[in-house]
Amino acid sequence: MLLAWRDHSWFCVAKATDLLPCSQPFDTLAETMRLRGFYIGRPQRVAALLLLILFGECLWTIGHQPLDANDYRYAHCGREMWESPSVLQGYFTTCGNLNGDGTLAYRLAGFPLTVQRAVLLSIDHFRKPANRLYASGSLNGTTWEARHELGFVKYLLRIPFVLFAVWLGGGLWWVSKRLFGPEGGAFALAMYIFCPAIVKYATHPNNEILAMWGLYGLIYTAMGVAHALQGPRSKWKPRIILLTVALGLTATAHVLAAIIGFVAGMLFFFYLAERRRAYVAQIMVYAALGAMVIVFASFSFKVTAFLYVFTGGSARSWFSLDAVRRLVTTPANAGIVVAAVVAMVVYCWSRRSRYFGNTAPLLMLLLLFPLYTTQVVSAPWIWALPFLFTFVGGVFADVLDRPSESSENPGTSRQRKMFLVLTAGVLVTQAVLCWVSMAGLLAG
Repeated sequence: MLLAWRDHSWFCVAKATDLLPCSQPFDTLAETMRLRGFYIGRPQRVAALLLLILFGECLWTIGHQPLDANDYRYAHCGREMWESPSVLQGYFTTCGNLNGDGTLAYRLAGFPLTVQRAVLLSIDHFRKPANRLYASGSLNGTTWEARHELGFVKYLLRIPFVLFAVWLGGGLWWVSKRLFGPEGGAFALAMYIFCPAIVKYATHPNNEILAMWGLYGLIYTAMGVAHALQGPRSKWKPRIILLTVALGLTATAHVLAAIIGFVAGMLFFFYLAERRRAYVAQIMVYAALGAMVIVFASFSFKVTAFLYVFTGGSARSWFSLDAVRRLVTTPANAGIVVAAVVAMVVYCWSRRSRYFGNTAPLLMLLLLFPLYTTQVVSAPWIWALPFLFTFVGGVFADVLDRPSESSENPGTSRQRKMFLVLTAGVLVTQAVLCWVSMAGLLAG
């Protein structure tokens, strides 16, 4: 790292062609790091710390939860999909219709165990026949039967879902930071990692955490494609492919989430595309066809099993406020509820907060919160949480970003300081409630 002086200012030179402005020469190294063109500044480090806390919360929870019948069912079905998929009476595996949900969670739960089994058998193959450890075929049985041969089953089953939760947290922070700045991104991510429901669904196999990840990514990817259409054509193709993959993976997690994401994403896409709206229908049709291929591939291209997607009824749904009532009345969510109420009041009262960046996630959470499935056991309300945290982060960032010059407007300065104290209090309260809930001392 070198220092250079140009135009009466200090610059930090990371490369011969890069000049980074810095108010104080040696402070820049502490504030900003450069890694292959990506700047790791204070906001990035704060986000990384928060995501590390979420990962630690999930590891602690996994370590204190024994395996149950649901874990073994996901492992058994997932391993069958990877190791020996065969249509049985119109179904993809011996698990039947998989409770009506998608294949992604089963494949994700079974993949690490299948890889470990393949590695153990490969190593055993190079031993002499008399010294082989798995000659009896014990690794060919169910996960329960092979639990003494397979290692770290509890973590291998659940860690993939933790990684998707961390991935979603990173996406939530990135979207919120781009829309609302570092304060909004940090607050949205902090509320996310201290949400007991997020920790709960991230620490056992299920399709809800994957549908939530896919739906959130699908909506904002559609918005990203709309913005890309305003630029050169060279940037269209990668984002359209990303939109297709997002829609396909969401459909493999839950068909209802994919349908909602497709319709809502297309509406947002059409609204933002402006003079390029003639391309919206074409792009969404191609994305839908590509997603169909991805779903077909998730059934190992078995036509009989694939057709169950259209007849299983997993997208049948209606509306009820029971899930919202439980969320609001659960003591462990008190900080989230307070933040949501304050954000809603500020949004309705302040014209400054009523813009597309805040309105879009608000519309999504108003749609998803009262939704419930009538044919299968599912929890669509959990899909609304990232949109809730995005909305709350945006509104809080709007208030915290207001001018604080006390000489011009002392009232505004006092309001901002009071709101800053409220923000810190809400975060600390929610963190404590989340950790108490994880310890089993409070209903989560």
